[in-house]
Amino acid sequence: MKTLELFSILEQHQDKTLLFEYTSNKFIGANYHITEVKHIKVDSVDCGAQTDSWNETIIQLWESPLERNRTKYMSVLKALAILKTVGKMRSYDLASEIKFEYSNASFHTAQLFVNEFKIEENKVIFQLGTKKTDCKAKELCGVPEMAIDRLEKETVEVCCDPSSNCC
Repeated sequence: MKTLELFSILEQHQDKTLLFEYTSNKFIGANYHITEVKHIKVDSVDCGAQTDSWNETIIQLWESPLERNRTKYMSVLKALAILKTVGKMRSYDLASEIKFEYSNASFHTAQLFVNEFKIEENKVIFQLGTKKTDCKAKELCGVPEMAIDRLEKETVEVCCDPSSNCC
């Protein structure tokens, strides 16, 4: 999901509460806060010596231990106000990918993508998830797609062979 789409959804549903499902049927607690918004510029070089760059917007969510008993979720209106305040201080790249950074005692810190969103009664629910890491230079490095699924160990050896085109 792009940052513009997130803002559009929030703008259309300001009268609802905002929930995040960080994994199947597990929700970030009602005691969450938006603690940071990161505007990230990524400049990368992959294992095939190819360069790439893109922007990301990362919204950090944190559950306050002082509000564990809280049952009322943040309103979309409040979240939107926070995000707009940030936008006045640091401009958003509205075409950038949106991610949510989160962890708790039983879930590792992760940057989660928006897989889906749904509107249920008075709630906006963003369903979050991870994506597996991937080799962007498979073709250049001579790593067949089938090898990744069946022969992961051999694939690593092929890709990292000194005679391959990989760095």
